[in-house]
Amino acid sequence: MKLPALFLLLFSFNVSAIAADTESAKLWLERLSQSLRQLNFTTSFVVVKNNQAEPYHWLHGIGENDQELEIFTRLNGPRRDVLRQGAIVSYIEPEQEAYSLISTDVRGPIPTIFRGDITELEESYRFISVGRSRVLGRVAQLVRIVAKDKYRFSYWLWLDQKTGLLLKMAILTRQGQLLEQIQFTHIEVNDQLSENLAQLQITELPDVMQLTNQTQNKALSWQVDWLPQGFSVVKSNQHNLNSRNRGDDKTVDFMLFSDGLTEVSVYVNSSIEKFRAPEYASDGATMVFNQIVQGVEVGVVGDIPVATAKKIAESIVPLKVEKIKDDSQPSVRE
Repeated sequence: MKLPALFLLLFSFNVSAIAADTESAKLWLERLSQSLRQLNFTTSFVVVKNNQAEPYHWLHGIGENDQELEIFTRLNGPRRDVLRQGAIVSYIEPEQEAYSLISTDVRGPIPTIFRGDITELEESYRFISVGRSRVLGRVAQLVRIVAKDKYRFSYWLWLDQKTGLLLKMAILTRQGQLLEQIQFTHIEVNDQLSENLAQLQITELPDVMQLTNQTQNKALSWQVDWLPQGFSVVKSNQHNLNSRNRGDDKTVDFMLFSDGLTEVSVYVNSSIEKFRAPEYASDGATMVFNQIVQGVEVGVVGDIPVATAKKIAESIVPLKVEKIKDDSQPSVRE
């Protein structure tokens, strides 16, 4: 009788320890979200993948009336600046007309969910607080965001113990293979706005682009019939892509799905070719998958395993007639 009692005691201890690690991880992730939204910081980091490093510069601060301000710059290649004043994000690139969009997200290598409600990820990921290490000369807490299934990747975050900000991030396969990582090289937190953000605060941004709803209102011809649990549609539309033949356009169904952390884009269109064997290529964690079956070309792009992309592509089916009449979003069957 002593052995079962000891087993139950050990089992109870392990469950309690796992629960404590999960709660600790959630508190750290909530602190990260708060820091990304409320602190004045200036950082630099590099995205490392395929034995190449891409450097970025990122400034964030709180201006008058608690308005968030951001400047996000890619430092290699053609200059591209992303500026944000509250709910307006502007894109500045050489040889292109600057424009603005209504948004609160500066799209970049750092997932936007890290500044939002992290509990949205609990359906698809587990949170584990592991231990401390040293990153960029600072004490860092390691938090793992572990995928619950084989259809997506896991994320490891090293968070600054003092500020809660991100110091390092790694994207790994289920087998522990490192696909991509972000390493911060400089981080500075101040009570006051940086000079660049103070200047941005009084800068007049480009006019907000008025997006047409013509393609948004067209019913899609195709739908995705399978996605990993936790993914849902973010947006969908039809638009034209110019082909190599001048004046010859083709209509493409576009669907964007997300599980909160990972986004997957799906493109579907008719093809002159009847069949093309699956082709795929990866750029760090990002998978680009393409195939043609029975005259239908499907492209899948996202930070997902190739097997997931293939399964999504193979699930494409014609949109049901009743759904076309209702002009509703594509349905997804788990």
